[in-house]
Amino acid sequence: MRQLTQEDAGRYAWRDVDEPRIAAPEQALVRPLMVACCDLDVAVCHGRLPMPPGYAVGHEGVGEVIAVGDAVEGVQVGDRVVVPFQISCGSCRECRRGVTGSCGSVPLMACYGMAPIAGLDGGGFMSDLVLVPYADAMLIPLPEFIDPVSLASLSDNIPDGWRTVGPFRTTLDELDPVDRRVLVVGRLSIGLYAAAFAAALGARVDYVDTDPQRLAAAEKLGATAHDLAKPDKTWDPYPVTVHTTGDSALLAATLRATWPDGVCTDTGIYPEYTVAMPLLPMYTRGVSFVTGRVSARTVIPQVLELLADGLDLSPAVDRVIPWEDAPAAWPTMTGKTVFTRA
Repeated sequence: MRQLTQEDAGRYAWRDVDEPRIAAPEQALVRPLMVACCDLDVAVCHGRLPMPPGYAVGHEGVGEVIAVGDAVEGVQVGDRVVVPFQISCGSCRECRRGVTGSCGSVPLMACYGMAPIAGLDGGGFMSDLVLVPYADAMLIPLPEFIDPVSLASLSDNIPDGWRTVGPFRTTLDELDPVDRRVLVVGRLSIGLYAAAFAAALGARVDYVDTDPQRLAAAEKLGATAHDLAKPDKTWDPYPVTVHTTGDSALLAATLRATWPDGVCTDTGIYPEYTVAMPLLPMYTRGVSFVTGRVSARTVIPQVLELLADGLDLSPAVDRVIPWEDAPAAWPTMTGKTVFTRA
C-alpha cells in the first residue's frame, strides 16, 4: 500500500509499504477517506517544530471500516468512523478514569502520524489502510448528519479546542450574563475551534489573532475578532482564557487577562522546554493554569452532542485538496487543510 512520508524537511512523497493485517480479535482495519492536517503538522512544515525525516504523516481523519476481528462488536464493515489520534485500550485504569491519552496498556504518547515523538507508532492516516488495535475502545461511528470534511479534525484538534472551554461550562453558566466572557488568543485551528465552542455555549467571545483569514473565520464561528497587530486594547479580565499560539510572551499576556480565580488553558507545545511563568501574580490572584494533552477519545462524544445541536465548524477549514495532490500540498499548508479521496 501507499503512505505519505516525510522524506526530508519540506519534502513529502508516497512510499510503498506492507499492508497492515488483523493479528488479534479486537483489531480493525480502516481506510482513511478524509484526512486533516493537525496544527502540529503545520508547525513541522514551517520549521517551528523540526522532526527527523522518514515517518508516515497524518493523525486526524474519518475513514471506512473494511475489516474487523472476531471480537469486535461496536463497529462493522462499511461503517464510517472517527479514529482518535491516540491509541488507547479502553479498559486500563487510565482509560477507565477518562485519561485515554495516557493509556496504561501502551507506551506513553502512543499515537498515529508522529513517529518521532510517539511512544508507539501507529502509522499515518495519509495511507491506504490504518490498523486500529482496540477497535471497540477507539472507533466512534460518524453520525449521518455530520459533514465529514468539516469534522475531519475530530481526531485531535477539535477535541483540543473543546477541552479549553467545555470543562468550564458550569462555571460560565453560573455567572451573571454580562460576565460570561471568554478570551481566545489564537493561531491555527485550535483557537478557532475553542472560539466556536465558547460561543455555542453562550459566552461572549473575544478572539485575538494576526491572520486576516482566521479573524474572518472566527467572526463566522460566533466570536468578535481583534487584530493583534493593531494598537493594544485595554481588556477587562476574563473568567476563562485560552492560549494556543506557543508564544511564551502571549501566554504571559493571556495569564494577565485572566480574572481572579479564573482559569487559563494552554494548548501549545514549547520546544524551548523552559518557559517563564508569572507564578507570583498567578498565586496572588488564584489563577488556575491548565496544560497537557487532550484525551481525545473521552472528549469526542461530548463534541458530537454539541454538533447534533447544529454547530457548524466548517469556517475553520482553510483548503480542501484531492488525495493525489498531497505530496505537493502538504509542505505548503498554512491552515486547516483536508485531503479527500473517493
